[in-house]
Amino acid sequence: MAIRKLSFAPGINREGTEYDSEGGWFDCNLVRFRFGRPEKFGGWQKITNNTYEGTARALHNWISNTGEKYLGVGTHLKYYLEFGGNFADITPIRKTSSNSITFGATNGSSTITVTDNSHGAVAGDFVTISEAVSLGGNITASVLNTEHQIVTVPTANTYTITVSATANSSDATSGGGGSGVDGVYQINVGLDNFVAGTGWGVNGWNTGTWGSTNSITSINQLRLWSHDNFGENLIINARGGSIYRWVEGDGTSTRAVQLSTVGSASKVPTVGLQVLTSETDRHLIVLGADPISGGNRTGAVDPMLVAFSDQENEIEFNPTTTNTAGSVRLSSGSQIIGGVKARQEIIIFTDTSVYSMQFIGPPFTFSVNLIDNSTGLIGPKAAITAPSGVFFMSYDSFYVYNGSVQKIPCSVKNKVFSDLDTSQAFKIFGFSNKEHNEVGWFYPSKSGGTGEIDRYVIYNYVDGIWYYGQLVRTAWLDSGVEPFPQAVKSPNLFQHEVGFDDDGSEMTNVFIESADMDLGDGEQFAFVSKIIPDLKFLSEGGGNVKLITKVRNFPGDSLDSSSNSVITPTTQQSFIRSRGRQFVLRVESNDGDAGNLGAGWRLGATRLELRSDGRR
Repeated sequence: MAIRKLSFAPGINREGTEYDSEGGWFDCNLVRFRFGRPEKFGGWQKITNNTYEGTARALHNWISNTGEKYLGVGTHLKYYLEFGGNFADITPIRKTSSNSITFGATNGSSTITVTDNSHGAVAGDFVTISEAVSLGGNITASVLNTEHQIVTVPTANTYTITVSATANSSDATSGGGGSGVDGVYQINVGLDNFVAGTGWGVNGWNTGTWGSTNSITSINQLRLWSHDNFGENLIINARGGSIYRWVEGDGTSTRAVQLSTVGSASKVPTVGLQVLTSETDRHLIVLGADPISGGNRTGAVDPMLVAFSDQENEIEFNPTTTNTAGSVRLSSGSQIIGGVKARQEIIIFTDTSVYSMQFIGPPFTFSVNLIDNSTGLIGPKAAITAPSGVFFMSYDSFYVYNGSVQKIPCSVKNKVFSDLDTSQAFKIFGFSNKEHNEVGWFYPSKSGGTGEIDRYVIYNYVDGIWYYGQLVRTAWLDSGVEPFPQAVKSPNLFQHEVGFDDDGSEMTNVFIESADMDLGDGEQFAFVSKIIPDLKFLSEGGGNVKLITKVRNFPGDSLDSSSNSVITPTTQQSFIRSRGRQFVLRVESNDGDAGNLGAGWRLGATRLELRSDGRR
């Protein structure tokens, strides 16, 4: 018997076959590499037990001048500020109706029909009712005077809500509620899924007429928020919709208001695709702004127009000879997909090109240069700034910009892109984890079949290696304002890299599996009789890990698990019996195993005792 030390190249390689990738790792989940060795992911736990409504796809945090920490959370239904573990609803108001609302009830039903002429609401919107009186029966004033989510919109003048009581025969069937009922409507909600193109089906069921077309707007598309600070204040924008400002000094009980309506505002864009602030020169930048025509903003997105405010003045967009406000229209591409801040520049991506936007001062304010016209951004959140450059995901590969755009060699490219649900590519969320030299992308997979994010792929930019796995996270923030990364799986907010558990439970389906190995060129069968493990347990509680060997005789055969060794901190060796022409090592710490709560591990140089065992 000979002792064979197993040495594997770091990272996952899926560009070849399992046999062709001998000497490397072929598959994994919730495992990363540190100093070339695989280890279990850090764990996560809820930051607060309080929850929010909708699917969150945008996070932004900052610290006020007085040291208060805020976290902006944008969902497809609302916009929140998390402060001290509570979620404050600062969703802007679209319309206020005064003394114009009446109600109708149906005996035995909790559905109430609300009449409010030209309400402008869509299904899913939120309205807060006040000053209503009882309908005469179970539908009392307290039942009506609260926030409601609109269920259906039968006509332009009516909608339905569901209340907390069931009407009886004494409740008014129409015209009830009194003569002084008020309604405050929040901005229209967006969709939780991407809808491509225009035409029948873009809007909700049974809206419009057969054969009619509908333009893509903020309310009939996947709701994606962008947000940034201008000083202590927060600027927010729902892609394709209006731009709003929340003033920190007004407190979390106040809502964001439309920036163009603020006193002294001049030519502020009324719509846009994304907002961001240039750090050093202090301009508010709107990507995809509506242009100025006839002295006013048109109210329609120009998907290639970049507008910027006067320096140090986020409400002054009227370009004059005495300020630095202005605009520039990009020429390469059909629409701006997104932009990110980098060192001394802003990188803007269209669907086909990459631009660099740099402050140069008056009279031109910014220079905007085309730096690549061979690739674009796959989704608005698919670019991320990291210490070594701006990393982004395009339609068929991954790239980095660090002075020039370069394609990143990717050993899992086919694995990711062949399984990517491209119909929901706008959901892709790029993230960084600088503590581990990682950038990555959460993406929706075909194999998951839900249309929602359920996978991730990670690139370690120091080691130049890739790995991937399954995890539902629709938005992420790296450490900085907070000591740990933050992420969301709606309706909860989590902090990551804390311990090794899934919010107090065992982390499930953690594994890494090698490519096929053999003796020589596989002419002889290999007989494995012993495993000598080399594992470092990363937590005081120790835990256990399974080392599994799998065998097969030919590359096309299925793998058979022939041994299963439970390894603890005190395990010296494990005797097994495995025989095959090709063998695979799998390291696994699965759910429910005794002693695995709180357990982390790192694999070293495990050895096998094996010998040749004939040709047949």
